[in-house]
Amino acid sequence: MSKGNGFIAEFKKFIMRGNVMDMAVGVIIGGAFSAIVTSLTTSFINPLIALCTGGAEKDENGVMQVVGGQFTVHGVEFNYGAFISAVINFLIIAFILFCMIKAVNKAMSIGKKPEAPAAPTTKKCPFCKTDIAIDATRCPNCTSVLEEK
Repeated sequence: MSKGNGFIAEFKKFIMRGNVMDMAVGVIIGGAFSAIVTSLTTSFINPLIALCTGGAEKDENGVMQVVGGQFTVHGVEFNYGAFISAVINFLIIAFILFCMIKAVNKAMSIGKKPEAPAAPTTKKCPFCKTDIAIDATRCPNCTSVLEEK
């Protein structure tokens, strides 16, 4: 095998390991979730702080107005449309990643052979019916001599 093929095979083995895929999913989900947190802070928490501290401008009638994706209370805008959009984007990204990971896991399992069941390590004593070691010649419970098969 040439040095180039070995490097490529080693890289492929590294990239297909489960923990690398999990880490990639974590980074992508973290980025999408940070958009939700940023939107929540910008759209709701900052206006609430401005409203509570008196830093917001008051409009003349002080009535809450709802306008496509945002509402205004005493001159403070709450942009709930951006927050809902960030939540929907997060759910879409999470769903797509879920489908991709399922597909990768299925593709990785296609070439694998199912594992053979492990060889038994115990057998039943024909006299007292207790489990004993497979290579035992005498039962440790009833002391019967076992037949060799």
